[in-house]
Amino acid sequence: MTPPPAGLEARLAAFAAGEGFDALGIARPDAIAAAAPRLKAWVATGAHGDMGWMAETLERRADPRTLWPEIRSVIMLGLNYGPAEDPRKVLEQRTAGAISVYARAEDYHDIIKPRLKRVARALLAEAGSRGLSGDVKVFVDTAPLMEKPLAAAAGLGWQGKHTNLVSRDFGSWLFLGAIATTLELQPTAAEGDHCGSCQSCLDACPTGAFPSPYVIDARRCVSYLTIEHKGPIPADLRPLMGNRIYGCDDCLAACPWNKFAQDGREAKLAARAENDAPPLADLAGLDDAAFRARFPKSPIKRVGRARFVRNVLIAMGNSGNAGFLPRVEARLADDEPLVRGAAVWALGKLAEAEAVHRLKQQHLSREDDADVRAEWTVLAPPR
Repeated sequence: MTPPPAGLEARLAAFAAGEGFDALGIARPDAIAAAAPRLKAWVATGAHGDMGWMAETLERRADPRTLWPEIRSVIMLGLNYGPAEDPRKVLEQRTAGAISVYARAEDYHDIIKPRLKRVARALLAEAGSRGLSGDVKVFVDTAPLMEKPLAAAAGLGWQGKHTNLVSRDFGSWLFLGAIATTLELQPTAAEGDHCGSCQSCLDACPTGAFPSPYVIDARRCVSYLTIEHKGPIPADLRPLMGNRIYGCDDCLAACPWNKFAQDGREAKLAARAENDAPPLADLAGLDDAAFRARFPKSPIKRVGRARFVRNVLIAMGNSGNAGFLPRVEARLADDEPLVRGAAVWALGKLAEAEAVHRLKQQHLSREDDADVRAEWTVLAPPR
């Protein structure tokens, strides 16, 4: 970590390093004035999809001082979670699920927030010993704070063409946390854009979610579809998802700046073995209790069992493996319409037409959900 100028900022850097943070920078609260109108224009196109909270918090996102008028400095910290190998390798294993790197370990919110609080307390104590008074608030993706623009303004990296933060030292793999404070701290220099003419991240997207560089249409993004989207996934996008069952790392992993990336040092952020290419067959039958037990400290638990099993069934449909049919058929009678609808689609991809017709006759007459009925209706009749 490159320390800020000598003084209180240098002590801050030492506190952060002691808590395991790999990057630190400081920005003024007014440093991201250009980000707000871009966000407003993006939301106006509807590209935020189901994420209504983006529209609801637009005004508060425009300036950190709308959250806390007394803010004088925003300290941005990064924790490296770089994977040991290319996370796209699992995409070749069609009977296994691909889980985004960040979700293969414990929930990063639970790891970073206590550390931010300790850094913040140490900063206030140090300031107090110098006769300075101040206050702090910490954030880990839990408030309408524009972390990526602030991190770029603080010099942690720049927002690449995939809209995510890219670091010279850590590539695409930094978790971000913020400490807002009333203390006047010396800001660090912003990082310029180093993408150049490269568009590897855009070319890597399986669903074409980037209509242009630096612009993402969340409605086509696999991460959005598998995590944020609450309803049935659009039929035209399902075949493009492959075996991605929670998130997607393709645009991140494709960035050439990852050649400078380092493996993450934090043991709690290392992938748990059971989340590295888990067999789809083990996941499709999870009920709610088993789902919660399977992902006890994982961010995956927040999406709920129905959305997760929906994703698993789509991956099964994309696998081409008819051996999954007994598990798919079992989900045709699931309590959740979202699961039943995905099971119908997977059935249509894996089963012979006669079997599809038989099951359609068995289930359609008793189906009361419009979306699931629509899934059955579009299946081709037997020849």
